[in-house]
This record gives sequence, C-alpha cells and structure tokens, in this order.
Amino acid sequence: MVYYSYFHSVMTYQLIFWESSHHSNIIFRLQKRIIRITVGKRGRDSCREHFKKLRILPLQSQYILSLLLFVINNGTYFKVNSEICNINTRNKSNQHLPIFNLSVYQRGTYYTGIKVFNCLPSQIKDLSHNRNQFKRALKNFLYFNSFYTLDEYFSYNKI
Repeated sequence: MVYYSYFHSVMTYQLIFWESSHHSNIIFRLQKRIIRITVGKRGRDSCREHFKKLRILPLQSQYILSLLLFVINNGTYFKVNSEICNINTRNKSNQHLPIFNLSVYQRGTYYTGIKVFNCLPSQIKDLSHNRNQFKRALKNFLYFNSFYTLDEYFSYNKI
C-alpha cells in the first residue's frame, strides 16, 4: 500500500509521454530498489519474481499498459487494417501502421502504441471492443510475464 501511495502514482503520471526519456532507467532502478526493500532482499538479487508475487508491474510493463489503454480509449484515431484493405488476411485485426521515416515520429506515442498493440496475443486483442475485459486480460498477461524492456515484449510472440 505504501508503494502505491508514494511511488506508483508519481511514476505513472504521464508515463506514455516521458518513458523514452533517459531518466526512465533511473526510475526503473529506483523501483527495483523499493521492491528489494519491501521484500528484504539484497541489492544484487533479481526482482522479477517479486514483481510477480506482489502483483506490481515493472516500469516497462506499466508503460505498455498505459500505451495500450491510450490506444483503446482513442480508437477513433487509429485504423484497423481491414478498413484499409478488404482482403481477408491474418493481420486484418491489427492496427494500420503508417510509414514514416522520421525516427522522432517512430519513437512517439501514436506509432509506438500501434506497434505494441499489434504484438499483443490475439486472445487479448480480440477483447479490445470491451475496455474492462481488455484491461483485466492485459494486466494479467503483464503480471505473468513481467517485461523489463520493450524488446523483451516484442520478442515474446516470436519465441
């Protein structure tokens, strides 16, 4: 309870906009230090299992949650592939990823949100029409996997 009242609210404030900042590594290390203090572990012990036991999302998993909720809440700004092309393909339920060469745009919230949504497992993606069920299933998925990086998340479905 102390974690959520003192640290979590500050950490998650506008997370989808500042996560790509160089300060996010400092925040993540601070989050792991708080977890270690909470469970009484030494400084070099892994926190991954403790995040799962305490049902606390690591910074990157919290970022994924915030980003996907942003995509779902602002669905009118995102187009599904089936709206662009009428051909029945396996990616028809994915969000349409616009082609831009600017790396600043590709690191932005809109583009990253589409990439993260498209990498979701299909059973969670299918729940996107119901916000509460989607949020519950997504949280359970993120609690179970406890992603430390976006690369770890993107490679999850490729294994």
